[in-house]
Amino acid sequence: MSAADFRSAQAVAADVREGRTTARAEIEAALARARDDRFNAYTAVFAERALAQAEAIDADLAAGRPVGPLAGAPFAVKNLFDVEGATTIAGSRIRRDAPPAAQDATAVQRLTAAGAVLVGALNMDEFAYGFVTENAHDGPTRNPHDPARIAGGSSGGSAAAVSAGLVPLTLGSDTNGSIRIPASLCGVFGLKPTLGRLSRQGAFPFVESLDHVGPFARSVADLALAYDLMQGPDPLDPLCRRPAEPVAPRLQAAADAPLRVGVLGGWFAQGAFPEVLEALEIVADALQARRGVELPGAELARAAAFCLTPIEAAHLHWPDLKARPLDYDPAVRDRLLAGALAPDAVAEVARRYRPVFRDTVRAVFEDFDVLLAPASVCPAPGIGQATMEMGGQQVSVRKNLGAYTQPISYVGLPVVAAPVNRPGKLPIGVQIIAPAWREDLALAAALRLERAGVVAAHRPPEPAQ
Repeated sequence: MSAADFRSAQAVAADVREGRTTARAEIEAALARARDDRFNAYTAVFAERALAQAEAIDADLAAGRPVGPLAGAPFAVKNLFDVEGATTIAGSRIRRDAPPAAQDATAVQRLTAAGAVLVGALNMDEFAYGFVTENAHDGPTRNPHDPARIAGGSSGGSAAAVSAGLVPLTLGSDTNGSIRIPASLCGVFGLKPTLGRLSRQGAFPFVESLDHVGPFARSVADLALAYDLMQGPDPLDPLCRRPAEPVAPRLQAAADAPLRVGVLGGWFAQGAFPEVLEALEIVADALQARRGVELPGAELARAAAFCLTPIEAAHLHWPDLKARPLDYDPAVRDRLLAGALAPDAVAEVARRYRPVFRDTVRAVFEDFDVLLAPASVCPAPGIGQATMEMGGQQVSVRKNLGAYTQPISYVGLPVVAAPVNRPGKLPIGVQIIAPAWREDLALAAALRLERAGVVAAHRPPEPAQ
């Protein structure tokens, strides 16, 4: 079995630039780890493409030509991102006979232009509809900290690949919590940016009004750099119009600046497992957050997102639902059919509440720079576990893991999911939530916590021989 590599993406690139290794050697090692993947994180490996790019980087270095800041660092993407020449399956059976993508997704193009080398595509819930990555066609992704447990979803393969040391950087998508939940359960950092900050062009859609894309990494520095490299307007994504506002160059100074920190209670504490509240308290104490705060209407925002999700998704999938219903994962198909049958008035009401809740959130941020909340209601449940106890009742795992993430993505706020340092325990993360377009505040708070050792990417236990 190939040894895991827990270096940061920037450390790998520095080793390549300074001649301690070559891009080809790094990519060959990453490809070997992908082939030895015990966690079912990968669904495709792009060896020919990856080796060709690595050789081009080595040639540039040998000739004294400039290379990008991530030159030679391997990365992988959720299998809903377009990769030129590969079919974008989005975790489904239906799309396996679709034509290959004509070009890379914008986010993939931008990381590749910075020298990062794409090595593969990663497992996910079918069409991103789920929080567990128990894919009916590709099998479940296993949590590197306990292979009997889920990795979270829908970007479970993306979180597991970073957690297991298969690659230092991955891309995922987040509609209702699909970056933040797997980052939390796998013990890595994840960033859901402001809606419209990063281009979604070439990422297979799920719910247009809620879809985000973002990175996973083992350090805040890697998270911030990847985010910066993907910023900038994209004429192919009508939401992505804002000029780039780089964070990484000023992140160290920002982490030293005073921060007004609030801790969300009310809806964001109801039903949370004790270890989740413990993790939240650890972070709150470290950031000297002395004030609890309510976010009025959070439960309604969650309900609105819950309604919009199947309705908008069903509109996208309706032709295939009619023609090939049995090719869907039953758990996904039934929710899409429910959305197709919902009255138009339900979606209208769900959309109408968004500006109301946005104004509520904006008012709360007049007193705070960042807000803290749990990223998941519990540590990772077991694979195949259908229910869990929440607030004294047995509830669906699939439907409720996102209880604390859905209200935040409903209004498109930027969030860093940060893994709380609790040695010897299953990972659990905290959401660091900032106002719209202020990713810098969430990343600065995460870096302050990382420097203090309060949050850190978890290293999984060594596999039994």
